Amino acid sequence: MSTRRVFAAARLLRDLIAYGLASGAALALDYGLLLLCQKTLGLPYLVAAAIGFSGGLALVYALSVAIVFRDRRSVRPASEFSVFFAIGLAGLLLTEALMFIFVGRLGFDPAFAKIPTAGCVFLFNFTARRALLFSAPTSTAKASA
Repeated sequence: MSTRRVFAAARLLRDLIAYGLASGAALALDYGLLLLCQKTLGLPYLVAAAIGFSGGLALVYALSVAIVFRDRRSVRPASEFSVFFAIGLAGLLLTEALMFIFVGRLGFDPAFAKIPTAGCVFLFNFTARRALLFSAPTSTAKASA
């Protein structure tokens, strides 16, 4: 295996681990805000869930930009965040579809179904965000910029 490939594999592993830690922090914030808003502030659970999701999304974006990924394709933060958010929504749709399959079709307990669902959605989000937002521009993109 060439040195370039070893370096690329090591960088991918580093990004994957760092993104996993950032996602864990975002999930903790999401869950904490959900509980705070619903249990303490008495907000409806759907409103509390949206607030939690938004807080987690903002945190994972900030960590992705500041710590996780070293390369970025976009120089416009609003555009970059819009794509980041769209990938998050696609991940949410994937979550719903997988939960429907595992629970609604295969009869799994929701707590058990969440485990493979979370793993699949994590890999989807990481792969899409790294490929579309947080990788070095290709040579043709650099030449046309």
